[in-house]
Amino acid sequence: MVGPAAPRLLVIPIRDDGGLVVGGFWGCTSFQWLYVQMLFVPEALRGLGVGSALMASAEAAACGRGCRGAYVDVFSFQAGPFYEKLGYTLFGVLDDFPPGYDRLYLRKQFDMMSVRSDAAADRIEARNL
Repeated sequence: MVGPAAPRLLVIPIRDDGGLVVGGFWGCTSFQWLYVQMLFVPEALRGLGVGSALMASAEAAACGRGCRGAYVDVFSFQAGPFYEKLGYTLFGVLDDFPPGYDRLYLRKQFDMMSVRSDAAADRIEARNL
C-alpha cells in the first residue's frame, strides 16, 4: 500500500584531530521524512552552535533527498527544548516512559526554500567542525 521504504542512512560525523569519531548526527530518510536517531556533541563543543549546525546540514541533505520534514523522539529529561528552538513541535507524548518521565515525539515540516538557501553556509560550517 505504501510502497518500498527504501531507508537511506544519513551520517555526519564529528572527528577529533586524530580522525576518531567523537560525535555527530546519525539518522535515516524514508517515506520522504528524516528520522533523527542520534545527535551527540562532545562536551567541549557544546554551546558553540555545533548541534544546530549538524541539524541544519542534516535537514538540508534530507531536503536534497526529497524529504518534507523530520521527526525525533527524546526523553523528557533530554533535548526537547533544543529541538523546539530549531522549529520542531511536539506531536505526541508517551507518559511514564521510562517510569517517572515521558517520551516526547517532535516533528518539523520543512520550508524547502529556506532550507535550501541556508544549506551551503551550513555545510561549510559543519565541515569545519
